[in-house]
Amino acid sequence: MRKVLTGLAGAGLALSLAACGQSANGVGDGASAAGGGDAKGGLVGIAMPTKSSERWINDGSNMVKQFQAKGYKTDLQYGDNVVENQVSQIENMITKGAKLLVVAAIDGSSLTDVLQKAADAHIPVISYDRLIRGTKNVDYYATFDNYKVGVLQGTYIADKLGLKDGKGPFNVELFAGSPDDNNAQFFFNGAMSVLKPYLDSKKLVVQSGQSDFNQVATLRWDGGLAQSRMDNLLSKSYTSAGVDAVLSPYDGISIGILSSLKGVGYGGAGKAMPVVTGQDGELASVKSIIAGEQTQTVYKDTRELAKVAVQMGDAVLTGGKPEVNDEKQYDNGVKVVPAYLLQPVSVDKDNYRQVLVDGGQYTADQLK
Repeated sequence: MRKVLTGLAGAGLALSLAACGQSANGVGDGASAAGGGDAKGGLVGIAMPTKSSERWINDGSNMVKQFQAKGYKTDLQYGDNVVENQVSQIENMITKGAKLLVVAAIDGSSLTDVLQKAADAHIPVISYDRLIRGTKNVDYYATFDNYKVGVLQGTYIADKLGLKDGKGPFNVELFAGSPDDNNAQFFFNGAMSVLKPYLDSKKLVVQSGQSDFNQVATLRWDGGLAQSRMDNLLSKSYTSAGVDAVLSPYDGISIGILSSLKGVGYGGAGKAMPVVTGQDGELASVKSIIAGEQTQTVYKDTRELAKVAVQMGDAVLTGGKPEVNDEKQYDNGVKVVPAYLLQPVSVDKDNYRQVLVDGGQYTADQLK
């Protein structure tokens, strides 16, 4: 697996664009028919889930810039986390004559019918960051190593609490992402691969008793829902005990958790803030880390992810063969979707300048 901040960037993604006809990596009939000179410079439909998360705004903007730089026209739409909106937007893209669809699904299992329409129109589909499930009509998947994201979160908690050194027991509460997002289970499983041995040995204790994915999932990654759940956990299970760590899969959820914790005095005199993880390196959460509230986030350079998706799309539309580095892990229930995985990076107060400022994600002034 390549490292996102070294080999991948240094090689300029090294994506093979050699013209070689239909890809042997699983491009369907639609992609094959769409490839060729008439597709170059055509319309690319980009369907993103929501503007409520900073990262999706950045993803959409990055892809628009990069597709347009290659001479394509773009139609970028946000579904406001409403499945019906996204389906309608994709249908409109098909009607407009899109040559390619790049889709970050709101609900990965709700696009079967509309993607059949895309296939009927010979339009290839790239699943972006969230795996589209239950259909053969998805050609490639551009994402990060999602299991590794969870491993980084779980490892951070274990290291910060000193569990490897035999310290404990500590109280932990678990949060997971949206149950309709395939990535959420990967994140959770990765984290639990690290934390479960400590739960089994009672070095970590979930006072609420809620440790199964279905118990801790957060629909639509909603920070407000996370805050409400944390409020309930604190009022029912922590009237005398304290929370030492919270596994949070995403920065927006982390912000809700932190609001709940601060509401009952954590972070104040004599009541230290627990270890709280996160994901995406969103600006508000990085500022929170600097301020000593949120403890960690997992950064995924979506500029590089957009670059992968654009290179995949351009290769498909010009008769080339996109590069993939995983053809086993992402079974959508109908087919294994060939994928390119980028590497995530754990970020905290010690390395945020090196990763985020030196890496060009934020300026020092933005983090003040």
